[in-house]
Amino acid sequence: MTQLNRRSLMANTAAATAASVLAPAAMTIPAIAAAPPIGKQNAGFYRHKVGSMEVTVVTDGVRAAPVPDTFVRNQPKEAVHAALASLYMDKDKATAPFNPVVVNTGSKLVVIDTGLGPAMFEQSKGAQGQFQTNLAAAGIDRNAVDAVVISHFHGDHINGLLAADNKAAYPNAEIMVPAIEWKFWMNDENLAKAPEGLKGNFNNARRVFGALGNKVTQYDADREVVPGITAVAAYGHTPGHMAYVVSSGGSKLIVQSDVTAAIAVLFVRNPGWHGAPDMDGPVAEATRRKLYDMSAAEKSLILGFHWAFPGLCYVEKDGSGYRLAPAPWNPTI
Repeated sequence: MTQLNRRSLMANTAAATAASVLAPAAMTIPAIAAAPPIGKQNAGFYRHKVGSMEVTVVTDGVRAAPVPDTFVRNQPKEAVHAALASLYMDKDKATAPFNPVVVNTGSKLVVIDTGLGPAMFEQSKGAQGQFQTNLAAAGIDRNAVDAVVISHFHGDHINGLLAADNKAAYPNAEIMVPAIEWKFWMNDENLAKAPEGLKGNFNNARRVFGALGNKVTQYDADREVVPGITAVAAYGHTPGHMAYVVSSGGSKLIVQSDVTAAIAVLFVRNPGWHGAPDMDGPVAEATRRKLYDMSAAEKSLILGFHWAFPGLCYVEKDGSGYRLAPAPWNPTI
């Protein structure tokens, strides 16, 4: 029978203490190598509901570009630089996002504007032209799109009508364009008398729609392009530029397109500034004030094509201008 006495108890305690001191050294885990950086973002899309309709904002990426001294026609460059600094932006180079949108009305799958296209995706090394890639990541099949609605004919809105092979990116969709916009850009006399810097837009519109056989449906303002989506005249940025009201079950969303364009928030804050991207500055200003005054009064949600992704904000009056209040991010639909 084992005897437990004072001498054996002390010996056992000493042995246990020694073991507990030595154990951590014997069990040391070697350091793990630093994890390599991932080097890319997740797919960019965000869904929310407007009544019974499902709206998916799908990013086409961003573009960083120099800010020319004449970026705002009716303001000195110093005022523009100060305004950019107040927005925490580089005065010499600013970033513009691109936010096309998909609306599932329940009976129709509708794309509003198409981004810069897959050719720009390759050229920019993935920084722009992401729409078709992110569309697939969002589970939306291009072949299932019923209608593509174009707000105006600038390249960041129409170039994505074509796939990488220069064929229709949405082969089963009706392509819908503003009638005024079509009449202006497809007019040979307008092309002939256009300033040199604008001729590229004429030629690009003819290239894109020509590849589609010029098979388009023209629509007018204040008409439903599809049930639940109404075109709204928003002229100034281009002669036939359109915004849209998406409505369902008493809820609505204003898709403003390029009511404020390029460094868009600059013109939200300063609606009276006439930016170089707008073809008719005074008309574009009148459009901004009318739309934003209405939106602020109604507290309606607006989606901005060139606002920070996902571009969903409320607009509030702020002195002689406006400010954006981003809609809260919702992890569920």
